[in-house]
Amino acid sequence: MARAGPDHPAGSAIADAVRSRYARLAGESSALSCGAALDLSEPRPGEVLLDLGCGRGQDVLRAAARVGPSGAAIGVDSSEAMLARARESVPAGARNVRLLRNDLAALDLPDGSADVVISNCSINHAPDKGAVYREIRRVLRPGGRFVVSDVVSLEELPASVRSDPAAWAACYGGAVPEPEYLAAIRDAGFEKVEVLQRTEPYRKGSVQVRSLTLKGTR
Repeated sequence: MARAGPDHPAGSAIADAVRSRYARLAGESSALSCGAALDLSEPRPGEVLLDLGCGRGQDVLRAAARVGPSGAAIGVDSSEAMLARARESVPAGARNVRLLRNDLAALDLPDGSADVVISNCSINHAPDKGAVYREIRRVLRPGGRFVVSDVVSLEELPASVRSDPAAWAACYGGAVPEPEYLAAIRDAGFEKVEVLQRTEPYRKGSVQVRSLTLKGTR
């Protein structure tokens, strides 16, 4: 679902555009999130939390403080510039923080290695949302949970937007309608998906989108 096709740029073009945009944003302090996935996931001491699209690592560090020394916070991002910025923020001697450069649809992590997965405005960049959610399910332990904030479109986007790598990098070209997004999660094996928050529509580029925060349990 939501794979690159006739109206979609190649995955490599999307990845290049995303890396270019976030390399520029790495040195800025502007907020890049579209929800409160970390707070709503309520990480507990001793848990392993995985942040997909961790950016500058603020949520990873906050999560590390919440899970404590007996837990771990793992940040994953495809942007080396963002990860470099995140590494600068990790306190010396911190043993419960790990940062990885990885494709969100092919995580270099063992099965059942996380208690909690969060993501904030990142999965919309993926041409195949279902593949990302299959990976989320794979790395979650039985009973583990995800809380994801992401952008969805109000309707199918025009081909001019879908085919524009810059629009994908700007967090709207890869947006799909809410029913399609929820179907991708359910098809990945999550039987119950709860919408925790749904914003009013807002404009991105030439289209209308909204942000959702979703919760599911393995």
